Amino acid sequence: MMRIGVQTMMLKDLFASDGVYPTLARVRAIGYQAVEVSQVPMTPENVAALERSRDELGVQIASLSAAVSAPRGFAGDSLEHDFDKIVADARRLDASHLRIGMLPFAAMESLDTVLAFCARADEFAVRLRDHGIRLAYHNHHLEFTKYDGQYLLDLIAEEAPALDLEVDVHWVQRGGLDPVRMLSTYGERITLVHLKDYRIAPIAPEAFDLLAQGDFAGFMSAFTNTVQFAEVGEGSLDFAAILAECRAQGVRFAFVEQDDLYGRTALDCLQTSYDNLIALGAADLF
Repeated sequence: MMRIGVQTMMLKDLFASDGVYPTLARVRAIGYQAVEVSQVPMTPENVAALERSRDELGVQIASLSAAVSAPRGFAGDSLEHDFDKIVADARRLDASHLRIGMLPFAAMESLDTVLAFCARADEFAVRLRDHGIRLAYHNHHLEFTKYDGQYLLDLIAEEAPALDLEVDVHWVQRGGLDPVRMLSTYGERITLVHLKDYRIAPIAPEAFDLLAQGDFAGFMSAFTNTVQFAEVGEGSLDFAAILAECRAQGVRFAFVEQDDLYGRTALDCLQTSYDNLIALGAADLF
């Protein structure tokens, strides 16, 4: 059965200030029992704290993040340089999945660089399966660029057949597609999902000051930049239908995530998303 958890990107500042274990204790108190680890340095101290959270709090470490390669200035682990460490961390934490958080910036240059990335990612996906670990690719909106009439995400799926997919429903919506249809189209290829809402915010009041001052360009910038990330259930996505399709397609884990909190705390946002998901009938998924 699918389990709903939390994407720890939202918690990275709390991890740094309050510690991994105390933060996850507060997340667990809300009602979440699983996490996907992202943007958290996998130091010995943090790995030990994650292990303690699993053992003492019952927090399932469902998925870890790993880049294929390490570009200049990248501080995290990569499959090219840290494969054995990544596998060891996953085994220690009982993490059944790894995920690639995004297309590497260098791979965005051309179709050829995308295809080279696909070949390398597919190789690692095959190697990881030998260790009992699934490797998934997480989309943003860029994957809905078209090459000769075909979406980039479709090309990635074709060229890296051993990769699972981690569908981020917000970025699908921002890319102009229907998240429910996307889930249905890829079916059991999708093992992980990000639950992230999509909101159109009111135009900021200060934009009208710009308009009154004759700064039309400034006003138009505010007018065209009203898309926001939102707590699950606080935006325009149909999460009743999304959850139903996730259940139907056998998704393993769905992680609540919000890229920008707009002044709220991460824990407050997670509480709102949790409450809304409970109201949608998802209590059995926690």
